[in-house]
Amino acid sequence: MQLFIDSADVAELRAVAASGLIDGVTTNPSLIAKSGRKMKDAIAEICSIIPGPVSAEAVATDMEGMLAEGRYLARIASNVVVKLPLTENGLRACRTLSDEGIRVNVTLCFSAVQALLAAKAGAYFISPFIGRLDDKGVDGMDLIRDIRRIYDNYGFATNILSASIRSVEHVRQAALAGSDCATLPPKTFAAMYKHELTDSGVEAFLKDWASTGQSIL
Repeated sequence: MQLFIDSADVAELRAVAASGLIDGVTTNPSLIAKSGRKMKDAIAEICSIIPGPVSAEAVATDMEGMLAEGRYLARIASNVVVKLPLTENGLRACRTLSDEGIRVNVTLCFSAVQALLAAKAGAYFISPFIGRLDDKGVDGMDLIRDIRRIYDNYGFATNILSASIRSVEHVRQAALAGSDCATLPPKTFAAMYKHELTDSGVEAFLKDWASTGQSIL
């Protein structure tokens, strides 16, 4: 499963990129606003840090506006993926941009039938929001499993990008459910390294090694 970081903070992204384990980045208008930077500048720098897909979201709500913004964003860098909402206008714009060879991440997906429409519209990514469904008392992971089955049934090439990830457990479940990708906050990515038995094991090995008085080098 590919791992993306959900952030527009360049310092954060440089730090996680150093791991060599990150495959892409997702941003949204809220994250861009939090960065305090102009979208074009922020996206251009992020694309220079992470060679994989970088989602940049249009903010227009009408189809023509989405198309204009989508084409503009796609010109910033070759690895930009245009992010559009799962609305009727969003899917119409997705169809047009996809036909033009521009990759589209259809976001704010909350049902399997929405995901079916996005795939038919040519979406490169579909972003189901797990955490927000959990907040409503619905098991968000059921949605991932449903989308996986539908896409496999009909051979859709759209990639499932699990979003609104809240925990390492969400990452585990998404991987088991067959999600192609997951986008997560930097803190959640950092938590994936951690396990108490790993920490205690390292501590014990180092203690035993120190007792030998040896040096490897």
